[in-house]
Amino acid sequence: MLRIGTSGSLQGDVPVDSFVMATHGLGFDGLMNFYDVDDTVIDRELTDAFNNHSKWLPQFARPYIVKGSCDLEKKIGDGMIKGITASASGFFGPQGRILRLNVADPDMHEKIRTFNHNGHRIVNFEMETSALYGLGRALGHNTLTACVAIANRVNHTYSSEYKILVDKLIQLVLQRLTA
Repeated sequence: MLRIGTSGSLQGDVPVDSFVMATHGLGFDGLMNFYDVDDTVIDRELTDAFNNHSKWLPQFARPYIVKGSCDLEKKIGDGMIKGITASASGFFGPQGRILRLNVADPDMHEKIRTFNHNGHRIVNFEMETSALYGLGRALGHNTLTACVAIANRVNHTYSSEYKILVDKLIQLVLQRLTA
């Protein structure tokens, strides 16, 4: 199962319009905590490292991290920026957007951006990867996400031609899948 889409970059060195492949999905939705899964699904070491680093607020769902498919990564990921993709449980507050309401953790982006454990860092933000990776791994499927970074939260830059780049990414992934 593949997800091809868009995301926002959380690192200054991940430019707008770049292709990003998720090595892992970091779920802020707590979804996989509702299932009886073991350490073959959730990467406990990486999850604990993130939770310790971020001092995640107790009113938020407990985050979890799941690895994507190594086979698909090898087949599709050449030349893409690789890293952990954070999956928010919504578009507004869960991604740190202030609408007339302040967010509960104004330092959330900085905590996410500065996480690095054994070379694993969080490179982008979207809303689907962690559920896809978690459910896919638990059910024995290969899963992978590749996205176009259409905004950079650090540099405050935005893509002007992301639709063209999404089409290009779709063609690239299909070409690599069928090669």
